[in-house]
Amino acid sequence: MQKILAYPLTILYFLFFGLTLIVFHPIQWVCFNVFGYQAHKISVDWLQFFLMRSMNVLGTTYTFHNDYDIDTNQPLIIVANHQSMYDISPILWHMRKHHPKFISKIELGKGIPSVSYNLRHGGSVLIDRKNPRQSIPAIMKFGEYIESNNRAAVIFPEGTRSKDGTPKKFQTKGLEMLFKKIPSATIVPITINNSWKTLKYGKFPMGLGAKISLTVHKPIKLATFENRKNLVSTIEETITSGIQY
Repeated sequence: MQKILAYPLTILYFLFFGLTLIVFHPIQWVCFNVFGYQAHKISVDWLQFFLMRSMNVLGTTYTFHNDYDIDTNQPLIIVANHQSMYDISPILWHMRKHHPKFISKIELGKGIPSVSYNLRHGGSVLIDRKNPRQSIPAIMKFGEYIESNNRAAVIFPEGTRSKDGTPKKFQTKGLEMLFKKIPSATIVPITINNSWKTLKYGKFPMGLGAKISLTVHKPIKLATFENRKNLVSTIEETITSGIQY
């Protein structure tokens, strides 16, 4: 019965989702080209808020748990497990005062209203995963930008999304490059739960009633770890320990 109900609600969700992207695309353009970075960032923040509200049509709810007062006058490396594309908006919205930026695949840089524009102009980096000659220098330049501007780099070290919530082994190369280029960073581990349930039937229809939660764990000063491989293991254990099965 729930799957039958999911068909019309998914159609309604896609209407709200698409309309939100279309409305915010010219708003972003005006903010960026007329008023500059800060206005553009505010428009992107509110885009995430309304994308989350669109998910409410499916009965999806978001909770964000953060017991830590994280200083904004420092660069961050936000590290999270990855369960679906619906992980992104709550991170951007709830961590907005830290100016989160993403490492995204190059294919997302065109063709998607609002999303592609923000990825190209908002400070994120687009990489070709099949071309290390492009991706490695791009990530290094991205790290330098985060370090010099006190922004937050968001990385999903699993590389691909978990289809059932079970975490995949962290890939270390991207993290290690960010460690090298953002030496003054504070690392913020985040555990995401239940986002995968939005796609439990596949892309259509979408799952109903997912209770997505994000939990911020104790931040870690990068400079306090000399052994970076041990640091990656610590981050991975911290994040995966909070995953609900």
